[in-house]
Amino acid sequence: MLTEMPKELKDLSEKELERKKAIGSITTKTLSYMTNAFVERGFSWFLPVVFSKVTDPLWPDPSASIEGRIEVDMYGEKVMAMQSMIVHKITACSLLYDRLFTLSPNIRLERRDRATTGRHAYEFTQLDFEMRYASSRDVMDMVEEMTCGLISYLKRTSKEELAYLGRDLAVPERPFRVYEREAKSDEFCWVVDMPREFYDFEDPDSGFWDNYDLMLPGIGEVLSGSRRESDYDRIVRKMDRDGVRKENFRALLDLAGSGRIRPTAGAGIGLERLIAWMCGAKHVCEVQPFPRIPGLVGDL
Repeated sequence: MLTEMPKELKDLSEKELERKKAIGSITTKTLSYMTNAFVERGFSWFLPVVFSKVTDPLWPDPSASIEGRIEVDMYGEKVMAMQSMIVHKITACSLLYDRLFTLSPNIRLERRDRATTGRHAYEFTQLDFEMRYASSRDVMDMVEEMTCGLISYLKRTSKEELAYLGRDLAVPERPFRVYEREAKSDEFCWVVDMPREFYDFEDPDSGFWDNYDLMLPGIGEVLSGSRRESDYDRIVRKMDRDGVRKENFRALLDLAGSGRIRPTAGAGIGLERLIAWMCGAKHVCEVQPFPRIPGLVGDL
């Protein structure tokens, strides 16, 4: 467990500010590389949603640890701060773009005891993407290629910053190992077949959950995704099984019921966790200019 939390920007020493600048440089290059990689692969870049009637229920995912949700009244309607744009991605990928990505701000009020894990923030950014008619293997192959490409790029372009941060990055071998349900590994690997929310595809015959998480050494999960459910009856059965309120997802159900939800697959990449691994940060909030530590609200 960590004994020291990341400091607020105004409280950093000159030496600590230099470290923050090095992290900022790597952040800039990471964002540049990743967004360009999606554009070059034919993805459309669309703008995020911050408040909505619909957001990821984060249930029954056993790793969810949310204290509560932020809800506000907007024009006489109750809306929520975005926890994940998964429903919006599925909808937009079905109706508008066959390949899309976005930089999505997410607010998840993590339990206060997660302040010291080093892996959690109550406000963070996901690099979300979705592909129509894609398989899990399509997603995993693309992510492996982009991850290895990013590390190679940073090794070439951020030598001074990485040396200052004491990082000697190694490009992992492909393909990454695949484990079912859990993994304790000091290498890049995938974990698959995890019982989760209604939108993750579950094979009706075998019971296999066609989902995947990318694990980073010393960080844990940095990407979570799946092949998506598109069949109306299966979605409804899973909502009933898990106690999900269908009225919260009426638009999605209406589209699925009329056959307008297409089979898609995608994922969300936690940018703070990815950058924290690249920089060797002890806490993901160290890579944020203004740390969003669970249970701690700063002055800015």
